[in-house]
Amino acid sequence: MFTLLKKLTKFLFSQRTSIIILLLLQIFLIAGWVVGLISYGAWIYYLMTVLGMCIAIYIINKDENPAYKLAWVVPLLAIPLFATVAYLLLTNQYGTRKAREAHLKRCQETKPQLRQSEFALEHLKEQSDNAYRLAKYLDQYGGYPTCENSTVRYFCDGMEKFEAMVEELKKAKKFIFMEYFIVDQGVMWGAIEKILLEKAAEGVDVRLMYDGMGSQSLLPYRYDKKLREQGVKCLVFNPFRPLLSSIQNNRDHRKICVVDGNVAFTGGINLADEYINRRRRYGYWKDTAVMVRGDAVWNFTIMFLQMWETVSNEEDDYQLYRPTDTLLEAGAPGFVAPYGDSPLDQENVGEMVYLEMINHAKRYMYITTPYLIPNNELVTALEYAAKSGVDVRIITPGQPDKWYCRSIAWSYYRDLLELGVKIYEFNGFIHAKNFVTDDETAVVGTINLDYRSLYLHFECATYMFRTGCEEVVRRDFEETLKNSREITLADCDKRSLFSCAVSAVLRMFAPLL
Repeated sequence: MFTLLKKLTKFLFSQRTSIIILLLLQIFLIAGWVVGLISYGAWIYYLMTVLGMCIAIYIINKDENPAYKLAWVVPLLAIPLFATVAYLLLTNQYGTRKAREAHLKRCQETKPQLRQSEFALEHLKEQSDNAYRLAKYLDQYGGYPTCENSTVRYFCDGMEKFEAMVEELKKAKKFIFMEYFIVDQGVMWGAIEKILLEKAAEGVDVRLMYDGMGSQSLLPYRYDKKLREQGVKCLVFNPFRPLLSSIQNNRDHRKICVVDGNVAFTGGINLADEYINRRRRYGYWKDTAVMVRGDAVWNFTIMFLQMWETVSNEEDDYQLYRPTDTLLEAGAPGFVAPYGDSPLDQENVGEMVYLEMINHAKRYMYITTPYLIPNNELVTALEYAAKSGVDVRIITPGQPDKWYCRSIAWSYYRDLLELGVKIYEFNGFIHAKNFVTDDETAVVGTINLDYRSLYLHFECATYMFRTGCEEVVRRDFEETLKNSREITLADCDKRSLFSCAVSAVLRMFAPLL
C-alpha cells in the first residue's frame, strides 16, 4: 500500500503530469472561449464559420502535403469555431519564424564548409547516372556532399553499436559531439556518461545536445546544468514547455555521435537501455546503426555544429574540428553521403532520397520501419516498383510502441498488399529505419515512414552506394524475416468493423498526431 501511494504521489507531482494538466487547461480555456463567443449570438457562429471556410481555402491552395491539408480542412469545416481558433493559435507564432530564420541563416553560413568534390562526382557518374543525379540533388538542395574515401560498418543490433561507440569514445583526444532524441538513465547512458565526464576532465571538448521532448521525463530536472558544472557542454534542443505551440512539433530526432572528426555514428539507436535490450518494453527491440569513417564524417561534424550554433547562438572555428587522420580510408570503394533533413525549409530531403531509391530499384526493395504511414507519393512509387516486377518487402513491428500508429499502418496494409507489396510484422518491436536495393544502394538513419519524420522533425541518415555494406544490410533484413510473420489479405479480412473504422479515422488525422 505504501509503495502504491508513493508511486501515485510521484506521478501526480511529476513534471510530465504538470505539463499534461497545463496543456489540458489551455484546451479547456480555448473551448470556454469558443462557448463564450457562441453566447454573443448566431452572427458570431456564422462569422467564425466563414472565417473557417476562408482558412480552409487558404490551406488547400498552400504548397503543403495533401494529407496535412486534409487533416486541417475537415475539422475547419466540421467544427469551425474550435478548429479556427486552434489553427490561428498553432500556426502563426513568432517563435517558429524566429527558429526557421536562425537555422536557415546558420546553414547558409556553413555552406562553404561542405564543398562537393568534382572528382568524386565524375567518378560516380561513370558508375551510375541515377546515383550521380541524387548526389547533385543532395549537394545543391540538401547541402551535403557525396564522398569517396569513406567506409561504413553496419550494426544489426543496439548492443553491437553500443560496444563500438564506447570503444571509440575512449579514444577521443580532441572532441566528442553527441546529438540524440532520447537520453535515459540506465546501463547504457551510465557507461557513456562516465566516459564523457572523464574526457571532459582531460580537456577534450565534449558536447551533448538532447531533445527537450524526447528526454523530458527521463532525466532529472536541470540535468543539462549538472553536466555543464562537471565540464560537459550540454544543450537542450527546443525545451518542451506546456504551451500550445506549433514549434513544439519540430523535434530533434537525429542520432549523431562524432569523435575527433575521424568516426561518426548514426541510425535508429538512442541512448537508453531498451535499445540494447537491457530493458524489455515491447519484446525484443530490433534496431540498427552505422559507423562511418573517412571523408564523409565531415558531413556529420558540420551537421552537428549547425544545430549547436543555432541553439547556442555561438560561432565555432570549424578548422579546429577537421579530422586528425585525413588519409584514414583513402581508396575505399563506393560512395557515402551523410545528410540531414530540416522541417524549417521547403526541401523534403528524406522523402526525396526514399523516392529515388524506390523508383530506380531493379530487383528488390527492402524496407524496415517502425511506423508505416506513407503519403500518396510513396504509395504510388511502391505501386510502380511492385507492378514493374521489383520484389518489394516491408517489415513493421508486431509489438508496437504506439497502438495508434499500428492501427493507421493496418489501414495501409490492404492497399499495399493489393498492389503487390509484401508486408511482414516482426516478433517484437522493430525500430530500424533501413532502405536497401539491389545490393547497390542503402540508407540507414533516423527517418521513419510517417508524417512527423518526413516533414516535422530534424532527421539524418547515411546514403551508401556500392560500399559493400549494402549486402550486409540486405542479409540482416533476410535474417529479420525469419523472426517475422507475413501479413496477408486474409488477415485484413479478419479485422473487426470497429478496428477498421478506428484506423480510417486515425488515418485521416495522422499528420496531426
